[in-house]
Amino acid sequence: MIVLGIETSCDETAAAIVADGKEVRSNVVASQIDLHKKYGGVVPEIASRAHIEHLDVVIEEALCVAGCDAHAVDALAVTNRPGLVGALQIGVTAAKTLSWAWRKPLIGVDHIRAHAISPMIDLDESPWPAVGLIVSGGHTSLFDIRSTVDIKLLGATTDDAAGEAFDKVAAILGLAYPGGPSIQRAAETGDASAIRFPRTMLKHGSLDFSFSGIKTAVLYHVHGHGKTSGGLAKLSPQDISDIAASFQQAVVDVLVRKTMLAVAKTKRSTVVLGGGVGANRLLRDSLQVICADHGLAFHAAPKPYCTDNAAMIAAHGYHLLRAGMTSDLTLDAYPTGSLV
Repeated sequence: MIVLGIETSCDETAAAIVADGKEVRSNVVASQIDLHKKYGGVVPEIASRAHIEHLDVVIEEALCVAGCDAHAVDALAVTNRPGLVGALQIGVTAAKTLSWAWRKPLIGVDHIRAHAISPMIDLDESPWPAVGLIVSGGHTSLFDIRSTVDIKLLGATTDDAAGEAFDKVAAILGLAYPGGPSIQRAAETGDASAIRFPRTMLKHGSLDFSFSGIKTAVLYHVHGHGKTSGGLAKLSPQDISDIAASFQQAVVDVLVRKTMLAVAKTKRSTVVLGGGVGANRLLRDSLQVICADHGLAFHAAPKPYCTDNAAMIAAHGYHLLRAGMTSDLTLDAYPTGSLV
């Protein structure tokens, strides 16, 4: 069964063709990083305009690379939540139009649920049930993933998501946007034990996340307590690398500890990792090591499917279609998620 996936939730215009929920025949992404770089973050109106300009071309390329046309497509899956509502509406409108014109089933997909099942792409066997850690720019969440269509939220961010903290700390240190890759590069020559930044665990047993405190701790370490400027010029390149490494280590420590707490609570024997920050080398390696030490299976989403992409949307759409969870032409876009 061939599913065309469409993703426009934020700053990536993407389309993909996936067969039977796992065989990725094309995965085309038009990045907007250069458009937003000078602003240090995503500007919603610019993102929406770029989606309008690029989506038709991206869909055509996805079909061409996969060697198929409208007749070969069995269904259309599109991200309809969560994300920037204007950006989402562009993808949803396109998918509804194609569904009507091609007379194909339509499936609305929750972006975060798609990240949660993305580690199964390319796997020969299903990894479920599993604890899923999803770490991205706007979301940091833990899930009990019982199947591709049965996903229970265990914990989520209460303020800044991990990816957002990476972006903000990169800006504090004068590093390039997006912050995740910049922090990782700077940390490669840094000492992760140089500064002891806080590891916020919240109340005992909580599976929720908070990264606003560590962002503020970095800000005050650079500029002085209560100050927001004036300190960066006093730092050497080695100082910046040490801060980046110490910050990255603190964030990864929290993510790993919370994941293992979720494992203890759910008694699952498998851990999966997805989302843009899921491409971080230290996080992947740390989870791999601790899972091996505890006799747990570990699967990280392939790096092309960590950042926003349409392959995961098409893959999840396939499983929703098989479960009879389709949408109609009243499908709408929502800026917030639906996981409970």
